[in-house]
Amino acid sequence: MYYSYFEIFSVGIGPSSSHTVGPMRAAKRYVDNLHQQGFFDKVEKIEVILYGSLALTGIGHGTVKAIVYGLMGLEAEAIDPQIPYVNAVERDHILHLNQEKAINFSLDKDVIFKKEIFLKEHSNGLEFKAYDKEGKELLNEIYFSVGGGTIARQDEITRRISRVPYNVPYEFNSYKELREICEKENKNISEIIYENECAIHGKEYTDEGIMKIYRIMQNAVDRGMKTRGILPGGLNLRRRAPEIYKQLEENFVKNNYDPLQIIDWINLWAFSVAEENASGGQIVTAPTMGSAGVIPSVSRYFERFAHVKSPYTIEEGLKIFMLTASAICCLYRSNASISGAEVGCQGEVGVACSMAAAGLTAARGGSLSEIESAAEIAMEHNLGLTCDPVGGLVQIPCIERNAMGAIKAVNSTRLALSGKGQHTVSLDSVIKTMYDTGKDMQNKYKETSLGGLAANVATC
Repeated sequence: MYYSYFEIFSVGIGPSSSHTVGPMRAAKRYVDNLHQQGFFDKVEKIEVILYGSLALTGIGHGTVKAIVYGLMGLEAEAIDPQIPYVNAVERDHILHLNQEKAINFSLDKDVIFKKEIFLKEHSNGLEFKAYDKEGKELLNEIYFSVGGGTIARQDEITRRISRVPYNVPYEFNSYKELREICEKENKNISEIIYENECAIHGKEYTDEGIMKIYRIMQNAVDRGMKTRGILPGGLNLRRRAPEIYKQLEENFVKNNYDPLQIIDWINLWAFSVAEENASGGQIVTAPTMGSAGVIPSVSRYFERFAHVKSPYTIEEGLKIFMLTASAICCLYRSNASISGAEVGCQGEVGVACSMAAAGLTAARGGSLSEIESAAEIAMEHNLGLTCDPVGGLVQIPCIERNAMGAIKAVNSTRLALSGKGQHTVSLDSVIKTMYDTGKDMQNKYKETSLGGLAANVATC
């Protein structure tokens, strides 16, 4: 099934696409449904129930705050995280539903955490109930946040999201099919995705939007390099990106040569975005917020260093990078998952690494075989990666993991290009393996903070 570039790369606020952006969108959709079904004016009370992973790590991932935003009718793409909406609700116990109707709402009593219950459809479940002044239930809806900010209501979800497919000229469900299309049409992957996007959104919107997404990503890099302080949440983790940047600038002035210094730059750019995400800043899902530092870092590596090895201009290369990465994400979303709560971090940083490796290889002028090889290598060496955030926060090991994912992506491209694209394992095979591995993984390693580092690292 085809997923649009603008669905894969969507703008929102951190720290988690599945635990922040998804619940926000679910809450807003629920309020919209109250309007559509004629219940809105009768609402006197709303109750929200979080299940499974959302309940276990919701506090650290900002889920409650996100739900308040959504119930207020706010959009994830346009919200200003600097405005203290939630502070007022917490203080006054009043929530302005859709910014139209004031109702009593207690964060402590009306948001219920059922940590021991995992709904069968997906680990990230949340339920909304509205009541009138007599206590009669008006509307009950259950939603699932399935990764990357995408949501589905209970009646819509199967193993994958049931939805109306896009009407695009090129539909593909595997890399084998995508490659066959490219060979038949004599086009590269980015050209196939570009034509699909133009069919959905029109040429003008597509042309402007591709690089707009890239610029928002890079704005997060720039903010993260300059912003100092302690990340919120209680771990007292100091932002490291500004200090890394300072050291790199000082080394440049002093002409201190280090043959591996490029790695420090890649680390810096990944840290910058991951720390911005952890602080609740504006981020682009790539494909999730927990993995949002990988693609901005690797694409800036191309812009800053690797473009000299490319047959394309910098702007052409960046467009090819982003569109190719989008195509690879389509395959993971169609055949596996990008949700840490469903398959562990292999579905987040692992997929981001695979996307970035494919994008960089394409931007370097790589062949279809070399692009597949790079994407496959990147995922092969992220298989089994757990999601075990310490304290339920998108900080440890998530921030460093973004940097490691970016480095792996660059190395995957180098290995694929030096090997001329020869590979034994197909990308389609490794995607299936990733999903099978995720299904076999115990729940304590899938964004519940019940196992792994989260269970063995002291947080006080």
